[in-house]
Amino acid sequence: MTEAIINWIEAGKPCSAIWHSENKTPPPKRIVITDDTMAADTAYRLACEGTALLWRGDFQNARQLLQALARRVDRPPHKSKKPPRLATTPTEAFNLHRQAQSLRARVLAMLLIPLDANYTIPLRRAPDVRAACTEAYGAGTAASVVSLRELQGLIGAHEWRKKGVDIPVIGERIHPHYGVYSPVRGEYIELIATAPLPATELAFDIGTGTGVLAALLVRRGVKHVVATDQDPRALACARDNIKRLGLSNQIDIVQADLFPPGRAPLVVCNPPWIPARPNAAIEHAIYDPDSRMLRGFLSGLADHLEPAGEGWLILSDFAEHLGLRTRDELLALIDQAGLTVLERMDIKPHHPKASADTDPLHRARAAEITSLWRLAVR
Repeated sequence: MTEAIINWIEAGKPCSAIWHSENKTPPPKRIVITDDTMAADTAYRLACEGTALLWRGDFQNARQLLQALARRVDRPPHKSKKPPRLATTPTEAFNLHRQAQSLRARVLAMLLIPLDANYTIPLRRAPDVRAACTEAYGAGTAASVVSLRELQGLIGAHEWRKKGVDIPVIGERIHPHYGVYSPVRGEYIELIATAPLPATELAFDIGTGTGVLAALLVRRGVKHVVATDQDPRALACARDNIKRLGLSNQIDIVQADLFPPGRAPLVVCNPPWIPARPNAAIEHAIYDPDSRMLRGFLSGLADHLEPAGEGWLILSDFAEHLGLRTRDELLALIDQAGLTVLERMDIKPHHPKASADTDPLHRARAAEITSLWRLAVR
């Protein structure tokens, strides 16, 4: 794949570098060189106009400027300006929220940080980000440029990867890689931990991500698990976690779009819960346009279940509360696939947003239920 290149003029000379953007955002065309002397209001105006700011000052001052830009993006409109449009339906509230998120991301992405070929930041008081960048981008080959906001995401992901996420039901920690959904929402894991197993010989884990559900199934007594994913980051992450847990002999990690070859008495899938277009490439674990993965799992399940086998679908009804999918539509998909519902196990979410009444989607989050649908061939 051809690397994107960012070009700018500095000290009257043309310059270029590799452009890093995990959101697949093209490099900005208008760039000014800036440092600690730039006022936050000026930086905000330029960023809103689509002009990127390539930082040459103190790194910690760049962090403070990014915080100042965020405050300006988030502040309520001035009273003299046109009042913001208020949502009249949950779907409109979701769409306005996503638009605001997208605008915020675009503005904050305009503050750029240079990286040397080995991912050293050539700025005063800069942290060592070499390990974080290598984990996300691979080995460095030449000088590059990245938005400070993305760089902060890489640093946070690196810390999560080192620390890991505690999974009480398996008594271990799972270490998510950058760009792989972190199992911080434990309610869906609790459902897998308590549902009655139809068999213990073999299971398929579709869209394994970190590998947490595959590991849990083995801890519950399943002798062999085939875990699939099509994302290279997820495959590497799952292999790393399964190796850490000493389960490589019981769990096969396979690259596949949904199902591996063959049939199993248990097939588990935790697809993205929201049928909407992601704003960034790394959001595919959350957003599933037109419910592609959900539809694919349901329509192909009968061909991959052994007689008397079960398919376990883990799905939140958050999309239903947002008006993005109805319960009748979900039941119709199940019926059209020749499946029947044996049982639905429900659990309320534990995450902080469920009780944060300042969240614009609070009403939907407060009503959310996560379910494990036990499905069988009709």
